[in-house]
Amino acid sequence: MRLRCSMGASASESEEISAFSSWILKIGDGIGSNVFGESTIKIPTDLCIQPRDTPISDVVNSTYPDLSTCYADYKYLVERAILAPHHEAVSTINSHVLLQFPGESRCYLSSDSIEVDPGQPNIMESDYSTEFLNSLRVGNFPDHDLKLKIGCPVILLRNLDESIGLVNGTRLVITKLGTWFIEVEILTGTNIGERVFLPRLKLSERFKSLHYTLMRRQYPIALSFAMTINKSQGQTLNHVGLYLHKQVFCHGQLYVALSRVTRKAGIRIYSCNTDGEHVLTMQNVVYREILE
Repeated sequence: MRLRCSMGASASESEEISAFSSWILKIGDGIGSNVFGESTIKIPTDLCIQPRDTPISDVVNSTYPDLSTCYADYKYLVERAILAPHHEAVSTINSHVLLQFPGESRCYLSSDSIEVDPGQPNIMESDYSTEFLNSLRVGNFPDHDLKLKIGCPVILLRNLDESIGLVNGTRLVITKLGTWFIEVEILTGTNIGERVFLPRLKLSERFKSLHYTLMRRQYPIALSFAMTINKSQGQTLNHVGLYLHKQVFCHGQLYVALSRVTRKAGIRIYSCNTDGEHVLTMQNVVYREILE
């Protein structure tokens, strides 16, 4: 459906879109997958990011060309993103791009504590140091040390106000960084261009196996130069850099990443094997019994 929206009038463009769409659908269907639901997909050479510097620099330069001159263009920022399967890679890429982004950064630190499950007398809050709680990184949860710059794109991690489009997954841009507030401009959804103040929230994440809940008071946002493939669901992008330093690991993940773009020319892929060497293949995981 995204590809249809960008369909051109010429026969050659229509043919390319049709072939690319068919390729993505075959990946979604798990073509060639083995009994474990895995298959190896060859990356078309015209979609491959060729190694020149370091893997992260290569994918950043491919996805954000001329960042130093285009950083103030919100349209430039909102129409592109780097996708990766793991939070670790996303965090590394975001930090790398933030260093290149003009301006002075500001760091917002969270306040962390735990709530022990009832009936667990052997667990005490004092058993967990502040440093340990600060180090915890959880999916869809803001970091303890949130480093931001004015003009940086971020993504909302919680539903705040549905009436003005502040929902989980909304992309925003930082317009002001105060001591006690952050002002953002909405980049996606139904209220594009509206500026709002974000509050600090007390967020919780339960660690069932450890019998406690992490409580973190922090702004519910994360940098979105890069995001996880799972977090990108629902996003429509014109330029995607797919960074597979570690391969996809769950059902349909590769399909989600490839189907974010509106045209074939909008996606570039960097793929590595387990030794960190650049390869022209990528892993696809599709459990056919789910489709059946």
